[in-house]
Amino acid sequence: MAQSESVLGALLEPIRWRVRAAMLAQGLGAIAGVLPFIAIAELGRVLVGTGPDRAHDAWRWVLVAVVALLVRTILLLTAGGITHFADNELQLHIRRRLVQRLREVPLAWFSDRNSGTVKKVVTDDVEAMHHLVAHSMLELTSAVVVPVTSLAYLVWVDWRMTLVTIAPLVVGLGLYTITMAAMGPRMGEYDQAMTEINSRAVEFVQGIGVVKIFGQTRRAHARYARAADDFAAFFTAWVRSTLNSKTAAEVVLSPVAVLAAVLGGGAIFVTQGWLTAVDLLPYALLGVGLTAPVLALFYASYELRLAKSAAQRVSETLAAEVLPVAANPLVPQGNDIEFDGVHCSYDGDTEVLAGIDLELAEGTVTALVGPSGAGKSTLATLVPRFRDVSAGAVTVGGVDVREIAPSELYRRVAFVFQDVRLTRDTIAANIAMARPEADHEEIEAVAKAAGVHEEIEALPRGYDSIYGVDVQLSGGQAQRVSIARALLADTPIIVLDEAAAYVDPESEAVVQEALSRLTAGKTVLMIAHRLSTVTGADQIVVLDGGVIAERGTHRELVEADGRYARMWAAYERTSERTGA
Repeated sequence: MAQSESVLGALLEPIRWRVRAAMLAQGLGAIAGVLPFIAIAELGRVLVGTGPDRAHDAWRWVLVAVVALLVRTILLLTAGGITHFADNELQLHIRRRLVQRLREVPLAWFSDRNSGTVKKVVTDDVEAMHHLVAHSMLELTSAVVVPVTSLAYLVWVDWRMTLVTIAPLVVGLGLYTITMAAMGPRMGEYDQAMTEINSRAVEFVQGIGVVKIFGQTRRAHARYARAADDFAAFFTAWVRSTLNSKTAAEVVLSPVAVLAAVLGGGAIFVTQGWLTAVDLLPYALLGVGLTAPVLALFYASYELRLAKSAAQRVSETLAAEVLPVAANPLVPQGNDIEFDGVHCSYDGDTEVLAGIDLELAEGTVTALVGPSGAGKSTLATLVPRFRDVSAGAVTVGGVDVREIAPSELYRRVAFVFQDVRLTRDTIAANIAMARPEADHEEIEAVAKAAGVHEEIEALPRGYDSIYGVDVQLSGGQAQRVSIARALLADTPIIVLDEAAAYVDPESEAVVQEALSRLTAGKTVLMIAHRLSTVTGADQIVVLDGGVIAERGTHRELVEADGRYARMWAAYERTSERTGA
């Protein structure tokens, strides 16, 4: 708990003095808000009295009430304005830091986390701190100042009756303490359940095109529905575990219950001569008003717990390890690639690659094949440095990729994923992402080479159509836009991660032709599951269990009658059955 408080305090440091100023204004405004009730109580005393200055005293208390209401309004508006402006600045500051950090982390950091998790940190968790800064801190201030001010006045009137008045508050606070004790340990489960729902929702929406093509809509929706059902079951159980104590607390702290206690106790005090009837008025007015701040205190403390958890996740993201950049970067001499004793593990624990030695000569095509989980994608991502090796080295043109400036590396290496990501921008801008300065003629030329020009022209606004707003592209169209982007980059090294895996059958031939244009004369590292696409590769590398099991040309590997030969035989049998 202390650690989460320090983390939250560190995040709030840029606006700390403004929050304190707002809390001071809120505190003074809360005191001013109690004064009209005190004025009414004192006005009652004056009106039932017989003093010579009764009229003067009555108007004095009326003036106190009016001025106090005016001051309260000004102070509360000031406090709210300060916190909302401070919150806007804080959100901007934190989100800029998050975006900057997300720009600097290795791309593999995103692969190890789903987009729902990132979305929750950048959006939901920052928003959770909004409630704390803009609302909860002020509510907590009022929840403390109002009861203290009211009780100070009530004790001055009669301390014994004050004890009767606060009896329901003591019982209610005890019940709320029990409620919070039951809620606290399960806050982590709540966060995990919300993250799971976010992840499944994002997964379902982003993959809707693919799942529709392959008729998996029901299955994809079922995963989201299952996450929603799990959350509903957890939340219902969580609420039920606190239902009795929370309900009892709200009943005890209800204005009716407090008023009943005040009037019941007051009746005894008045009949016993311990209190005059007019002195019961302050307790009827202020005693009932004590419950609202206590309820606000409970809900504000709940928001504080959420904010602390959110701050912890934001801080963990801000502390994510960045991709190291060489102080004195080197420039590769050539475009050959070499893996020298490469080991790679995730989080320093599970080793995915173990002792990989592999050379990719400039201008050749190398295909990676093997069972799922063999390490193919991990090996391919080491070239554009989406993650770093844990031992050994990956070199391009004789230079370790860790010694190459990122801008230089990305001028040499282009990559086409099987899971295409397009931004909510024009189709032209999505293609030109590799070279923002490219003119329209260059963009059209690569679109034609990728076989997608005519389909773009047929869109509502052609190349100016905004993806996600004016149009949604099919899997094949999006893949060809991605290929056009890589063609525009015109890098000497191409990494393909099963680029035609999710393409609809009608687009497959066009995509394969576009890929042939993209890879012509380049150093190519490609991952393939359909073995028919790798028969012409200069070398085929079979990975299994993170090590190289075989390597050679298609003919050499078939003649060796090893793992690749068995994979090829199985592929041929499948092709014969399906007629592919």
